[in-house]
Amino acid sequence: MKDFLKIKSFFMPYKRYFVCAFLALMVTTCVSVAAPLLLKYLVDDVILEEQYHLVPMVSLAVIGVAIVQGVFSYLYQYQGQWFGIKTVYDLRNTLYQKLQYLSLGYYSSAKTGDLMARLTGDVEKIRTFLSGGIFNLLKTFFLFIAGLAVMSIYSIKLTLVTFVVLGLLIALSYRFQKVVRPSFRTIRKSVADLTTIIQENIMGIRTVKSFGHEDFEVDKFAKYNHGFKDAQLNSAQIWSRYFPVMEMLGGFCVVILLGYGGLLVLGDELSIGALAAFFSIIWLVITPLTNIGFSINQFMESVTSAERLNELLELKEEIRTNSDPLPLVDESTDINLKNVSFGYKESNDTLSDINLHAFSGKTVGIIGATGSGKSSIIQLLFRGYDTTEGAVYVNGTDARKLPLPNLRRKIGVVMQEPFIFSASIRDNIAYGNPYASMDKIIEVAKLADAHEFISELPNGYDTVVGERGLGLSGGQKQRISIARALLIEPEILVLDDATSALDMETEYQILSNLKAMDRKQTIFIIAHRISSLKNADEIIVLDKGKIVERGRHNRLLEQRGIYHKTYQVQHASQIESIQTQTKRSRAL
Repeated sequence: MKDFLKIKSFFMPYKRYFVCAFLALMVTTCVSVAAPLLLKYLVDDVILEEQYHLVPMVSLAVIGVAIVQGVFSYLYQYQGQWFGIKTVYDLRNTLYQKLQYLSLGYYSSAKTGDLMARLTGDVEKIRTFLSGGIFNLLKTFFLFIAGLAVMSIYSIKLTLVTFVVLGLLIALSYRFQKVVRPSFRTIRKSVADLTTIIQENIMGIRTVKSFGHEDFEVDKFAKYNHGFKDAQLNSAQIWSRYFPVMEMLGGFCVVILLGYGGLLVLGDELSIGALAAFFSIIWLVITPLTNIGFSINQFMESVTSAERLNELLELKEEIRTNSDPLPLVDESTDINLKNVSFGYKESNDTLSDINLHAFSGKTVGIIGATGSGKSSIIQLLFRGYDTTEGAVYVNGTDARKLPLPNLRRKIGVVMQEPFIFSASIRDNIAYGNPYASMDKIIEVAKLADAHEFISELPNGYDTVVGERGLGLSGGQKQRISIARALLIEPEILVLDDATSALDMETEYQILSNLKAMDRKQTIFIIAHRISSLKNADEIIVLDKGKIVERGRHNRLLEQRGIYHKTYQVQHASQIESIQTQTKRSRAL
């Protein structure tokens, strides 16, 4: 219950809808309990007294009760729906906002399917309970209290017996909710696991097919699906035991009360009309009590879902704007990494004692083996992560003291595997600047050497690409991503192996275009190919998280270190490739 109360800040602003629904429910309950009074009057004062001329009046009264009950029943259900829908609207927005500001460290271990299940399935469970389940529980409670109050007017003895018998039903319902909650928790986790498996399979379908692993994936899915089936069967087993017992107890209650009530009638302690009204009220109370399992089911599911949602809401936003941020001067950007150390895990440094000064308008190249820490430096530049030691300074100010959105708007990052949205190419390029003119979009596309292939597509810039850029080659996606970064006119441009899928001629053309631009950008080029960064003002060579060499291209070659060895390997490969192509040409 405490997990559910933690989200009260989302439904308290809409308490007026709850109050309206609550009041309408009270009226509906009172009218429902009042209806049996007409039955008593009809039996005792009309039929037994042979006052048949009163039948039309009683009939009109019954119709009036039905109309009032219908109107207020509509009101409480309508207001209840508004209460639930508006609450989860805010809850869903807050959860999505939370996801936007969680650090990259969280996403490195989070499962996409689990997050999707929380934002859809778990939120919907909350809505279902707030819109209907909570009012069904309240209705059952009010009917129970009001029914006992009216029944006590007719017979205290029969009311006490009824109270004891109905108490057994309530105790059974309480026992049921204690047993069923763990099963619902297991079901929600199984749903999240299944969603993750399906989502990963669809995203990685090319890899699956390239390895011929269709059967393997089917078996893997069957394993998780089997777990989901077992969780559902366990829940169904609990339910199948609960309802027959509730119905059986309900039947016994009626028999016991009918027998005892008959004895009271025979002893002139209760009129026939009162007994009829009594049992009419009992049925009003027993019916929701026997079905209370549905409401408890909704409540238990919502509590389990609230627990999962609170886990997300309570996560700490590790990377955020300082409480008292310093202004970020709008000028050419100077980047300085001083004594920077960083590790994704506390016990293991990915970067160690990095000192790097990128002056405004200069180009810095970073090269190193896989796992040497190249991309980690970039993550620190736009505060995807924060340093564990040292600091990154922007124009002389610690980046952690600057407004985070302003800092990131100064940086254009192009990843090796760029994400392409399921939208038009125009929208993908304009993602960082939605109001850019078409002329500007075409201009940056030309700089990224993308305009030609885009123009050849069926609908040009209005061509809608598939999810994650399905239908585009790796090189085409990289060029679109470069254009997207250029459109925001960043003061810092980061190319993280952003031309790895391009041929050397196209790569050379794009880098030449960037160099010829009038804007004085600070450029970071992270690459495995020396051809991508040999014209940089300074080249940093990383090895096992440390800077082992630095300087311009020619100077590094003279040092005959790691850079020189890398150059020899790549240069030899290029010569061999040219020789192979020459031999093939001669053979033809």
